[in-house]
Amino acid sequence: MAVQFGSDPSLAHDNAGPRQSYTAALVVLTCVFFIWGFATVLNDTLVPHFKSAFDLDYAQSLLVQLAFYLGYLIMGLPAAKVLERTGYKMAVVLGLLGMAASAAAFVPAAILESYDMFLVALFLLASSITLLQVAANPYVAVIGSPQTASSRLNLVQAFNSLGTTLAPIFGAYLIFGRSASGTAHGAVTLSMSQRAADIHTVELPYVLIAVVLLALALLVWRVRLPDLGKETRRAARAERAKHSLWRHRNLVFGVVAILLYMICEIGIGSTLVNFISRPDIGAMTHEQAGRYTVLYWGGAMVGRFVGAWLLRWIPPGRLLAVVSIGALALAGIAITSSGHLAMWCLIAVGLCHSIMFPTIFTLGIRGLGPLTEEGSGFLIMAIAGGALAELQGKLADHIGLQLSYVLPWACYLFILFYALWGCRPTGALHDEPLAS
Repeated sequence: MAVQFGSDPSLAHDNAGPRQSYTAALVVLTCVFFIWGFATVLNDTLVPHFKSAFDLDYAQSLLVQLAFYLGYLIMGLPAAKVLERTGYKMAVVLGLLGMAASAAAFVPAAILESYDMFLVALFLLASSITLLQVAANPYVAVIGSPQTASSRLNLVQAFNSLGTTLAPIFGAYLIFGRSASGTAHGAVTLSMSQRAADIHTVELPYVLIAVVLLALALLVWRVRLPDLGKETRRAARAERAKHSLWRHRNLVFGVVAILLYMICEIGIGSTLVNFISRPDIGAMTHEQAGRYTVLYWGGAMVGRFVGAWLLRWIPPGRLLAVVSIGALALAGIAITSSGHLAMWCLIAVGLCHSIMFPTIFTLGIRGLGPLTEEGSGFLIMAIAGGALAELQGKLADHIGLQLSYVLPWACYLFILFYALWGCRPTGALHDEPLAS
């Protein structure tokens, strides 16, 4: 579904003009992309932190990601229905308010020292982010030329990556840096009082996040976002009833590609601190290793800025194939080597991850026309693949952490297949216009 704001006469009623409204919407949504990236990647700090504070094994600690990404699986299609009824602006406001309430729920969870309550709060947080994702990703993708949709979404997703880059620094100082487990070298046995104190270190970061989210919700409420008109939405619903999503190969394989990509991104990001901390890899404390994860997520940010520029000339499928091959090579070296070589190769995988999600997403909704909202819902549901990162935790418990990276390596093979063949659209439909 490709849209040109200037093509709709109804936008002429906006005194600011189509272009200015367009820019304001993208700036505000850039802030939304940033904050959900920040909140999502802070989970990578929680996994090793809770592993020590609650004395968990790898599989138990990765329940953090399982609970979080189940929110995407369960809320993907309901979020698409909410978007259809409320429009983009209200969907984003509701998502931000839900995120704020979920972040605030970390306080009672810490007071009760309940791992289960933390998991519930994370599920609710992800459910709210799902609504943001369902609204914001297709919105950015459709407000412009279809030829530059991948470039545009990669550019905005780069600011999402800025949030993912800053989150590990935030977590390293406010969680690891204020905890006994985070500042200890090697394995450490914590007393009951130390465990309790470590659990309470998560309160301050999440209260700060809740305050920022409330402020951002107010900003979105005050800024005008051009939206699908009600009459257009009713017409689109009637048109959607005539078509089936399952005849679109690029969407069907795109759902699988995003699911497998999320296993890679979350599985590596969640275990990177533990991997770097190992004596045979980096021999660091969790606090020190946490700072290195900035480079993993920073690589994704830089790659998206560069990718947004390259995608103006290089077909998205071709560039996706190149980064898939790069990820296969780097992950393979990380699995079979040791020391700083293995460490830096695994960190560098973040650079290859950079364009994967936004490029798969735009390739997946290409040619869906009036089915774009439902298709977007399925693609967002596929983000639940992050929950399957727990499989890597189980592998790590049984065959070792380093060998467990065979799982993401295998996932890159399917992404390469999608780039070379699976992304080719079938049964493309006509676009539909946006109204104010």
